[in-house]
Amino acid sequence: MARKKANYPLVEGLEITTLAAEGKAMGRWNDVVVFVPMTVPGDVVDVQIRSKRRRFMEGFVVNYVKKSPLRSEPFCEHFGVCGGCKWQNLPYDEQLRFKTEQVRDQLTRIGKVELPEIAPCLGSAHTQFYRNKLEFTFADRRWLTREEIASAGDIGDAPAVGFHIPSMFDKVLDIRKCWLQPDPSNGIRNEARRFCIENGYTFHNARSHEGLMRNMIVRTASTGEVMVIVVFNSDDRPRITALMDHLAAAFPEITSLFYIVNTKFNDSVGDLDPVCYRGKDHIIEEMEGLRFKVGPKSFYQTNSAQAYELYKVARDFADLKPGDVLYDLYTGTGTIANFCAARCDRVVGIEYVPEAIADAKINSELNGIGNTRFYAGDMKAVLDDAFVAANGRPDVVILDPPRAGVDEPVIEVLLRAAPRRIVYVSCNPATQARDLALLDADYRVEAVQPVDMFPHTHHVENVVKLVRR
Repeated sequence: MARKKANYPLVEGLEITTLAAEGKAMGRWNDVVVFVPMTVPGDVVDVQIRSKRRRFMEGFVVNYVKKSPLRSEPFCEHFGVCGGCKWQNLPYDEQLRFKTEQVRDQLTRIGKVELPEIAPCLGSAHTQFYRNKLEFTFADRRWLTREEIASAGDIGDAPAVGFHIPSMFDKVLDIRKCWLQPDPSNGIRNEARRFCIENGYTFHNARSHEGLMRNMIVRTASTGEVMVIVVFNSDDRPRITALMDHLAAAFPEITSLFYIVNTKFNDSVGDLDPVCYRGKDHIIEEMEGLRFKVGPKSFYQTNSAQAYELYKVARDFADLKPGDVLYDLYTGTGTIANFCAARCDRVVGIEYVPEAIADAKINSELNGIGNTRFYAGDMKAVLDDAFVAANGRPDVVILDPPRAGVDEPVIEVLLRAAPRRIVYVSCNPATQARDLALLDADYRVEAVQPVDMFPHTHHVENVVKLVRR
């Protein structure tokens, strides 16, 4: 049954039957699909619809009629409001089962290629405090939850240091404890908030573009090293100096302390110069005895321990021989290239971002690796038949493209280069499936291994081994 409320129905007694994309779950009401976040299959809920389309509706839970036996108790006080970790209410083995199904569905439905049995999703040993990088936002007024507003008490408009509310660029939830990044991440954020409030620092307002404090990025490495980058809205040197000195004194474990002055209207800092205030200008990550230099702008896989498992799968699928030439396309900072270099004759890496290629070369030098070559540029422009002729035909290719997948001209060059094996690492099985269909005439899928890099989220990485027919 349903009652009208503000032109949208209140759907009562909706049974949630399955998980859906983007971390949502769904049920059916009068043959219309209803997407409901923060629910799990087996829940029976009353749902207030907040948007209607021709084929589906979306809403939020106003009452749990019956809670699913599948349900886990979320461990974070901010669950359901901050927008991250949407699957804390689902047992981890169920998360992994759904990620495996997600990969199977997308490769089958979109790729339409012949598949071997898909291996169960490889779980992360750590499902809490697994991230090595988080970015926090300062805001002059914190986001109030629906419960706080309903209580109508004296709430106050205190400032916030935390995460953006989903789809709202100017709304920030004040985070007391985040379960994503290990110590001293929470301590640094909370102490920065306390110090700034006590000393009259202004917090940023995204609409008026006023307020000194903008962002804070914390990076923690598996080696125990810590980098903190504080972003200010103006070059207020006395206040910058006071806060940086205080953080350095309060947290002697900070290895690398930076600040950035960003006077732009957007939060991106990739085009700005970080100033190294104290300590080293980088931190060190370590993987299987290899050391990787991570600077303030460097990309490194966000789950260090699980990145090692992912790269081991890719290296096993590559099945490299001592005389092989390996192409590592979309190489980033050369992590996979350097990780595989000892198993083959030489590695050729290509990446769009010049700073990443500079890091890749430094990481080879740092580890005494002499058989890598790295090139910066747009993949479509760099990788052509002349490049293959100049650098040697690849025996094996590893692809790790962005979410959009591989550009078709790149696939055409690969088909002409005809490597024995292609290992395709993807953060988006849907675009991976599309690309597998383009490779299908010449390559068959021999193995598929999903890997969970982000527990309690719907994201899944997938590694596919392709062998020349």
